[in-house]
Amino acid sequence: MKNSFDLTGKGAVITGSSRGIGKAIAEALAAHGANVIISSRKQPACDLVADAINARDGGRAWSVPANVGSKADVEALVEQAKRHLGQIDIMVCNAASNPYYGSMSGIADEQFQKILHNNLLSSHWFAQLVSPGMIERGSGSLVFVSSIGGFRGSPVIGAYNVSKAADFALARNLAIEYGPHGVRVNCIAPGLIRTDFARALWEDEDNLATALSGTPMARIGEPEDIAGAAVFLAADASRYMTGQTIVIDGGALVTVGGI
Repeated sequence: MKNSFDLTGKGAVITGSSRGIGKAIAEALAAHGANVIISSRKQPACDLVADAINARDGGRAWSVPANVGSKADVEALVEQAKRHLGQIDIMVCNAASNPYYGSMSGIADEQFQKILHNNLLSSHWFAQLVSPGMIERGSGSLVFVSSIGGFRGSPVIGAYNVSKAADFALARNLAIEYGPHGVRVNCIAPGLIRTDFARALWEDEDNLATALSGTPMARIGEPEDIAGAAVFLAADASRYMTGQTIVIDGGALVTVGGI
């Protein structure tokens, strides 16, 4: 089983990887030998992560900034990634947006559209662009970083949760289409993780206490708590797994409570 987690020479693209969960995933994949593309909207932030990875043993890293809400940026990212990596064996769609916090009765159309555009449609674009090469080679792994919000309703992040529930359906449908060609598609559903993206849910102590009220492990998650699942889904260790969602939430979904 030792070699089942070896990613030496594999090419991986991780969106939203200049910080938080995406950064932790990129670092973990590179530590297991993968060559990685670091991508977010700002070049300097991407460069910092890539430089840190290149200072360590393991796979190499390149920074390619892109806005996943722009199809032209997504297409350019994939093309540049192919030039750096040779081929894309692992695609991790982690970047997401949530420009609204509150009741869905008050969300503007533009805000809802941005959530669906960045959190769902962009993953569809990446799948369309990277899957032909994977299918031709008869192997590959797509990973969508979703959320346990996709299993729940919420009075404050409802539209975001809708987009994350759609991730599960997208993975299941692509798994059916790509499975006969040896290409796997899976989701990771984190619980509350200490990231800038989720700051509104954990920065206030009272809000954090409410969020963790039904979490058996009684702590907030850290980005590194998610990275191991991404390595598993990228590697041969999960070669017979597709269309599934791995929940990593400290046990929150097995209880009643939380946000």
